[in-house]
Amino acid sequence: MRSFSGQLLDEAREAFIEGKYKEAEALLLQPTLQNSNNPEIFQMMATILYNRGQFNKAIKTFKKALTIDPTYTDAAVGLSIILNDLGKYDEAKKVFEEAQTLVDRKKSTQVTQISNAVEEKFAAKHLELAHMYLQYKRFTQALEQFQQAYGLSQKKVDITLQMAECYVEAGQSNQAVKALRSLLQANSKLITPRLKLGLILYNSHMIAEAVDQWENILRLEPKNDEAIRYLKMAQAAGITNLNY
Repeated sequence: MRSFSGQLLDEAREAFIEGKYKEAEALLLQPTLQNSNNPEIFQMMATILYNRGQFNKAIKTFKKALTIDPTYTDAAVGLSIILNDLGKYDEAKKVFEEAQTLVDRKKSTQVTQISNAVEEKFAAKHLELAHMYLQYKRFTQALEQFQQAYGLSQKKVDITLQMAECYVEAGQSNQAVKALRSLLQANSKLITPRLKLGLILYNSHMIAEAVDQWENILRLEPKNDEAIRYLKMAQAAGITNLNY
């Protein structure tokens, strides 16, 4: 049977996930939870304080979660986001890297499957930070986070696509092309990266090369709707006279 504190935590977690922060806070402030050593309790409470604009209290509460478990990535990310909001970029980076270093030490004693799960979790957090930086047009920092996520994750294709989009937004389409070409050299049958590569080439006025990418897709998937649509776009521009 679930303990009383366990039931409280379940109810608090459910309210928190649903965005019912007042209800979640009332449950999280119950003595039986406040006196526990579960970092999730303080991570949720800190997030509520952050959303309310009580940054100092949120920082203290995130730090309490990390005192309980220095490898608790949700708390590390939450704390780093607040510090970023306050313009303390170096401190934010240090918080996150210290947590990752501790996880890296810990993973050496774990089973490979668990280790991979931890790395994927960290990769996801790096992606969160990357998109946060991207939102504020901090392209250099965003790319650093994308590259760290790439190094940790098995989802190379998805991360490369996101990184390519970041390069394009940063005005570095040549780097996006380079990243996608490298990916396709490893696996020439990938469709989505080739579609993206063709579109970047097309928008960079490298029309013939773009058409070549889309035609290659039709050799693999003759009825690929996106490739056909892009080729018709090139045809309308008078680039190719082939019928699709």
